[in-house]
Amino acid sequence: MPGVPDFAKLLIIIGLVIAGVGIVLLFGGKFGLGKLPGDILIKKDNFTFYFPVVTSIIISIILTVLFNIFFRK
Repeated sequence: MPGVPDFAKLLIIIGLVIAGVGIVLLFGGKFGLGKLPGDILIKKDNFTFYFPVVTSIIISIILTVLFNIFFRK
């Protein structure tokens, strides 16, 4: 089966990405991720809305740089 090695590599990459996201979520709060200026937090009586705008942009930039380094052909 010619596609099995490619599929195996894809599964390994997906697993590493998920593990990386887990590490960022686990240790990100210690470095200020999620509490940056520009992140939107609205608290009302029994309602909380949180949208991490700046945190999302920073994570996107970091992932873009990493993917360009490792997957450049």
